[in-house]
Amino acid sequence: MPAYDSRLTRQVEPFRLPTGRRLPSAQRNPVVSVLDEIVATGIVGLDEVLLGGVPRQNNILVEGAPGTGKTTLGLGFIHAGAARFNEPGVIVSFELEPDKLLRDARAFELDLERHVKEGRVRILQTTPAVLLSEFRSPDGAFRNELTSIGAKRLLIDGLTPLRLYAEMHDLPFREDVHLLVEGLTRLGVTTMVTAERDDGSHHAHPHERFVFDTIIELSRHESKRRVHRALSVIKSRGQDYINGSHTMRIESGAGVLVYRRAQSRPKILEEQPTSKQRLSTGCPALDILLDGGLYEGSITMATGISGTGKTVLGVQYLAAAVQAGKRALLVTLDEHPQQLIRNAATLGFDVQRMIDEGAFHIHYESPLELELDVHFDRVAKLVDELGIQCIVFDSIAVYEMSSPHEASDYLYAIANFVKGRLATAILNYESPELLGLSQISEELKGSHLVDNIILLSYVEISTNLRRAIAVPKVRGSANVQVTREYAIGMGGIALLDETPAETSAVPQLPFSSYYGLLARSPSRRSPAIDEAISQGKPIPEATPLPLEQPI
Repeated sequence: MPAYDSRLTRQVEPFRLPTGRRLPSAQRNPVVSVLDEIVATGIVGLDEVLLGGVPRQNNILVEGAPGTGKTTLGLGFIHAGAARFNEPGVIVSFELEPDKLLRDARAFELDLERHVKEGRVRILQTTPAVLLSEFRSPDGAFRNELTSIGAKRLLIDGLTPLRLYAEMHDLPFREDVHLLVEGLTRLGVTTMVTAERDDGSHHAHPHERFVFDTIIELSRHESKRRVHRALSVIKSRGQDYINGSHTMRIESGAGVLVYRRAQSRPKILEEQPTSKQRLSTGCPALDILLDGGLYEGSITMATGISGTGKTVLGVQYLAAAVQAGKRALLVTLDEHPQQLIRNAATLGFDVQRMIDEGAFHIHYESPLELELDVHFDRVAKLVDELGIQCIVFDSIAVYEMSSPHEASDYLYAIANFVKGRLATAILNYESPELLGLSQISEELKGSHLVDNIILLSYVEISTNLRRAIAVPKVRGSANVQVTREYAIGMGGIALLDETPAETSAVPQLPFSSYYGLLARSPSRRSPAIDEAISQGKPIPEATPLPLEQPI
């Protein structure tokens, strides 16, 4: 069994509907029952956004700038009909030759060539003038082509050559669009038409948007030298759909993949499930500070500067969860799984053994090319398919780095997803402050949505850096509001006893002897000085410091 999932390939199963799915009664035509049917496009993720597909015989306009994937989306639509839904299709191309279309389809493992040979797909290369004349004739050759193979789907690639033809011949394009749509309606097929949109414009001509039933907009932009693709459903008559901008990818061997925006994830239950059961963090003393551990189904934020032990705490918690019979998932965005497994072994955690037993799972994604919707989809599938009950995200600061303006909303999506499944999660967040904590996060305003907060920080006393832990927030619990010292060693994090350390110079007292530990400036008085003042005795002289001898 592999030690980790470095890249989770998206499942390409169609979005399945319950048997006999129909439109809501308010949207149905009692006379034309065929229009009640929902047709799955077969594009992975798009049918999820469309809540199953589009009403049969809808005319779909796919618009976008060059390179946004319009033709690729259309080829996937035709291929899915022939290969999976027993719906033959016809492709009409004005610019690309059939051989080039078949070549492009092969790059995405769409075997259109086989379906062409078997008579389920036909590719027609023609001109705008010929196509428009065919639509003017009730019994043209084009209709016969569709009828001969029993076509249910049609792709016209694209609308822009029709517009250019009208402009060159001084013809009203508005009338041509009406003629096109009326002709498509008579053919009784579900049609997808592509249209070019310049980068500088926001949409196609308003009239084109009015006459088509469904409009899908594709976009492409660059940020930090990375390309981001998005898909939006602008309108779709006769149905509901999920609005907003959804992440889209074009991948070799798969074609177009759509990932619905994470914030749109529906709740799995109307009422949020809750539990009175508590889970151990793996550190008994920390469980006491938390009033008995973490509530099942709660979300905890562990925050601190690098090196304070956030990852150690996460592994310690998941190891304890596995020991209690739970299934655990570590989502790591900072450390590679093999390095993490090696480091955990030095502290006594046999993560590799737990992975081999199938109880512990690691999902790693590089922060360099992270897209939040894609990442959420992969994590959600792992949680549901593996029955994960305990999760650690290490670290959510990567979300802030990847998409600063979306990170807070994304945390809401994570919280909603985790709580809806009664899973228990720890979100590790790296604070930018070395000593103390003046705030939990500067940009990522997520502390209010978590149930528990664990603060990990360094404290400088004399010339020593010591680690401090505090639990300022635990919902539904009487947490202990004290700052404790901890150490990291075999077994992970362990809280230290509150007993003074022996020293002749500057005594290293327990944290209970100090004030302002989290404020960067802990203060105290020496017990010898306090005793001298209370008894009216002279203050003892300070121990002389060794002086550096001049060379």
